[in-house]
Amino acid sequence: MGESETRFDIDHVEHSVGGFGGHAFRRLTHISMAAIPLVYYSRGDDVAGIFSVRPDELVSYIFLMILIIEVVRLRFGIVIVGQREYESEQISALAWGAFAVCLALLVTGMEPFSTGTGLEAGIYGIPLIFGLTFVDPLMGEIKRQKQDMRLAITVGLVASYAVWVGCSFWLGTPLWICILLAPLTVLGELPRVKYIDDNATMILLPLAALLLLSPFL
Repeated sequence: MGESETRFDIDHVEHSVGGFGGHAFRRLTHISMAAIPLVYYSRGDDVAGIFSVRPDELVSYIFLMILIIEVVRLRFGIVIVGQREYESEQISALAWGAFAVCLALLVTGMEPFSTGTGLEAGIYGIPLIFGLTFVDPLMGEIKRQKQDMRLAITVGLVASYAVWVGCSFWLGTPLWICILLAPLTVLGELPRVKYIDDNATMILLPLAALLLLSPFL
């Protein structure tokens, strides 16, 4: 994250291309990413079949395409509507988010994480990605409007547990995994790191913990 990501006294709206409209577009795009795991687990074979590849291959191809676009974007310092000014000189939040989402889909498609069919195959991938798509914008708006990190963390924890425990009832995600990983989703929003966006860490931290816990699944 850039300096503007780590300070409360800078309004992201003012530093977003397109002003408030661009900021709102960024938030809506963020939330709409929740559709990715739903489509992947329910219609992944059909979509990948259009290109004569497996679903996991399609995920890798899509990320490679995003990576190429990101390299070109950085080379020419391009920022589009919804992006922030500092992203002209560093990897964008979108690219970091795409990397984390693709990694989550690929890793949770392997043993011992891959169980069931359809949406039930996403018992880990869906809450990992939902944590990013719903918790991150919620915490971000609280920090922007209320200037209150403690409130952002509290609301973020409530939302994260709602996502993870909800997936336990909906998909069968082990409840003990939900209890342990939900706080890590929120923790991923907190590090003040310049060159990696929280779009990545909000997935990578719980995903790393999931890998460490995999022998017990």
